[in-house]
Amino acid sequence: MSRPTLTVYKPTGGVPSGSAVIICPGGGFMALSIDNEGNQVAKYLAARGITAFVLRYRLAATEGDATEDLLRLLQNDRPRFDQMVAKAGPLAVADGLAAVAYVRQHAAEYGVSADGVGIMGFSAGGGVTTGVAFQYKPESRPAFLALIYPGGLEFGDANVPADAPPMFITAATDDRLSLPAVSIALYQKWTAASAPVEIHMYARGGHGFGMRAQNIPTDHWIDRFVDWLGVQRFPKP
Repeated sequence: MSRPTLTVYKPTGGVPSGSAVIICPGGGFMALSIDNEGNQVAKYLAARGITAFVLRYRLAATEGDATEDLLRLLQNDRPRFDQMVAKAGPLAVADGLAAVAYVRQHAAEYGVSADGVGIMGFSAGGGVTTGVAFQYKPESRPAFLALIYPGGLEFGDANVPADAPPMFITAATDDRLSLPAVSIALYQKWTAASAPVEIHMYARGGHGFGMRAQNIPTDHWIDRFVDWLGVQRFPKP
């Protein structure tokens, strides 16, 4: 994908909250899990009065089916995969920053508060969100961050901004990609900086659970996220 897009889901139920969430699906920077980690999440939030935007950020170019290429590289050519991600990742983070700035600038048109625009990311999309967390400017500062089994190892040495937004994190210990370490590291960075943060580390759920029902506690992570938004009082009065 060479051109980023935003798809808006306006509130369909509840009292419009004035908050908005930009959603970054995962997919290894080669594909997008657009339903499980994008559209379904947006519909759930819209039904609860939260305006949602699904971001299709720029991806690495692939030769054939993007999902097949991703699996092939992960299994057989990890150096090539890392090389492609190193090129695509910064472009995707730039798209995340641009999306926050755009929605904040046009907040009145969408019926939301410019101070209530946050960003959420899954897996590779969590890496995008992590990049936004460390690289935002005043115009692209998110009101809050939600990282769902995020990537973002490349930001391990980054410093927490002085005005770091509140952060919500969730992942599963049995994540086959060994990403819980990223979640824990981010939690520790935010607590060390005395920035607001909440983490939910589930025993089971694997990687990529998103909105998929498995009849285990990870099915309800998004309820905990909505609870957390309420505690954080978004948008701020």
